[in-house]
Amino acid sequence: MWLMLSWLKLSHHRHSGQLRPHEHTSYIPLGLLLLLVGGVLSTYTVSALSPPPQSGSIGLSGTVPGKPPTVAATIKTPNDGQHFGQTPVTVTGTCPANLLVELYKNDIFAGSTPCDDKGNYSIDIDLLVGKNTLVARVYDDLNQPGPDSNGVSVYYDVLPDQAAPLTSGVDFGSAQLLLNTDAVYRGVFPHHDMNMPIDVLGGSPPYAINIQWGDSTNKVVPRGDNVGFTASHSYAKPGTYQVTLQATDAGGRVAFLTVAAIVNGQPAGSAATTGGSNTSSTVLARLLTLWPLYTSLVAVVVSFWLGERLEKHLLKVRGLLVQQ
Repeated sequence: MWLMLSWLKLSHHRHSGQLRPHEHTSYIPLGLLLLLVGGVLSTYTVSALSPPPQSGSIGLSGTVPGKPPTVAATIKTPNDGQHFGQTPVTVTGTCPANLLVELYKNDIFAGSTPCDDKGNYSIDIDLLVGKNTLVARVYDDLNQPGPDSNGVSVYYDVLPDQAAPLTSGVDFGSAQLLLNTDAVYRGVFPHHDMNMPIDVLGGSPPYAINIQWGDSTNKVVPRGDNVGFTASHSYAKPGTYQVTLQATDAGGRVAFLTVAAIVNGQPAGSAATTGGSNTSSTVLARLLTLWPLYTSLVAVVVSFWLGERLEKHLLKVRGLLVQQ
């Protein structure tokens, strides 16, 4: 038992009394890592703060037009020869998916709407007094027209039978009230004004035109005459909107028109305007944070390295003094 305890007895190792240098940090890998981070940060800084294109420089972008649509839309309803006693009426049919459908009555624009993903469309239109020959036409994103649809003749029976249908260029007088505008509006950006010229045809002044922009907002425009005017609106988000116009005159007549408006997908502004200034401010804030942090890290590493070098030197000097 005593022998076992004697074998387990702990005794301290005799210290020589000399101090030995020590190293705990691998400075070469750490230095390479700092160089790598510094290179990435420098590249980011140069790229972010590079000056914009000089005034007078030209940037070009474009779209190569493809073939225009080859498949025509069709008109399924109303039926050929159908008579109506009031307007608007609903026109439905088939069409190539995701194209725009424009409808015409006696060669007068009657309205426009997108073709849905299933290849169908539906739109409410006003009719001219008497005979109306309806034709649908599709357009692609470059406004290239496809072939005309089948023609459908319908009748708006408000006045006694007329010898001939009303066509484009006819003076409607006060017998009927109609609205007219361009077929479709393309290329407007979010938060940029879209200008829509509107013509009031016929009827008796004064007029009230209610414009529903398709984004849950509307505007009522009073008019004392039927001189054409321009209505403006800006959309907050990109997309395709159905703009609905409804006019009434002093005689209680009503006119109706639906038009498609396409808002581009790019947000409002660009790098040269508000968005650019916001981006520059964000980049500057990041650089003001990253560079001081990186400089501090470099200073800390260098301080530790110099400290260990100094420690080695002092230990070496003390060792020599002990030996002497």
